Amino acid sequence: MEVRRVSNQTEIDHLVDLDRKHFLHPTTMPKAHAEQGPKIIFSEGKGIYVTDVYGDTYIDGVSMLWNVNLGHGQKELAEAAKNQMEKLAFNSNFISYSNEPAIRLAEKLVSIAPGDLQSVFYTSGGSESNDTAIKLSRFYWQIKGKPEKRKVIALQDGYHGVTIAAQTATAIPNFHTFANSGISEVFHAKPHLTNCENGDRNDPNYNGCIRDLVEREGAETIAAVILEPIQGSGGVHIPPAGYIQAVRDLCDEFGILFIADEVICGFGRTGKMFGVDNWDVVPDLLCFAKGVSSGYSQLGGVLLHKEVHQTITQFEGLLSHGFTYSGHATACAVGLKTIEIIERDNLVEHTKNMELELKKGYEYLKKNHKFVTKDRAIGLLSAFELYEDPASNKPFDLSVQAATKVGEECFKRKLLIRPIRVAEGKNIIAVAPPLVIQKEEVEEIINILDDSLKAFSKKWL
Repeated sequence: MEVRRVSNQTEIDHLVDLDRKHFLHPTTMPKAHAEQGPKIIFSEGKGIYVTDVYGDTYIDGVSMLWNVNLGHGQKELAEAAKNQMEKLAFNSNFISYSNEPAIRLAEKLVSIAPGDLQSVFYTSGGSESNDTAIKLSRFYWQIKGKPEKRKVIALQDGYHGVTIAAQTATAIPNFHTFANSGISEVFHAKPHLTNCENGDRNDPNYNGCIRDLVEREGAETIAAVILEPIQGSGGVHIPPAGYIQAVRDLCDEFGILFIADEVICGFGRTGKMFGVDNWDVVPDLLCFAKGVSSGYSQLGGVLLHKEVHQTITQFEGLLSHGFTYSGHATACAVGLKTIEIIERDNLVEHTKNMELELKKGYEYLKKNHKFVTKDRAIGLLSAFELYEDPASNKPFDLSVQAATKVGEECFKRKLLIRPIRVAEGKNIIAVAPPLVIQKEEVEEIINILDDSLKAFSKKWL
């Protein structure tokens, strides 16, 4: 993609200086940023490509933050936002006020959601959605006359956001412990133990599974279990067959709400409209954000099961929860257009086809790089791992920082991917390009990964 240089060097230097002085960046090392400034300043994008202020073009191999599902430069989404802004940009949805896009989007979301999910509570993003689901689960049990049901069980390696309740549910150490600001009564279970959740107490991993925590804490105190159908930021971990159903059955057995965090998985990312659709499971609350607007507007929400919705609508007092931008008219208009494009262009099916191309590429990488292993992909949510010796499961020495080094080599070659190091010895490379990617572009990503892995091998092995 050819893009003219958007600024002269003086203007760029000024931008860098302003950023360094005045922009406190999220999930960034503050001291290093204050000294060095931004690594890249984006200026525009088209499809799977983004361009910086120097005119250099990169492949967006992770859909920025797993959210730009329809790719960059989608004029239809811009037009949908413009048309709505000109008509009615924003209104309050407190005290029973409403707007047409929010109503239409709610109807559409319910129509594509699994099972008897019946209504939507809108938020501005994923952290707010997960915080809201935790609040609503506790509120639901209060209405039911069981206020003691407050505890929440999440999974190790799970990521649910950075607002206080979501941060507590998140089990990635740096995020979980940040600012010592978590809430109480949140537990983290060992993930993906199907036999244990089905009740096999003889399994050597039983201690610390969800079922074990429920039994120890008492089901009468547990409000909800929250999990990502496929863990994203924790390392792109796909559950084994039967696991999601086992958790659904366990929640039914003990009278616990099942919250599915679909913030990354939703809207075609996994080759199904929602992640839970891969296992035909219906949660009690389904949290969404990111792909609902393809990142073109700040939008999220929680879909509520019919029974949960009907229980809450019997409450005669004030629902004392809400955000200024809940049901934002422009954001909802963008969400409606996003879903329209996903359906019109058959992007869910296309994503499943691109999964096959990605898996072919990973087979090639494993064949040519003996330290590449444990590749996985479901739709266009994928990853592979780096081990010094995969046969013996020997990780790289911590000093090598293999995932970071490979990520740097990719960046040099104009590919943005996501190195993940959630635990000592773990070196995971996440790849999750926009759903509009084509076969030739998948091959381009694999070629750059191949070159980057060769460079890493030459320098560090």
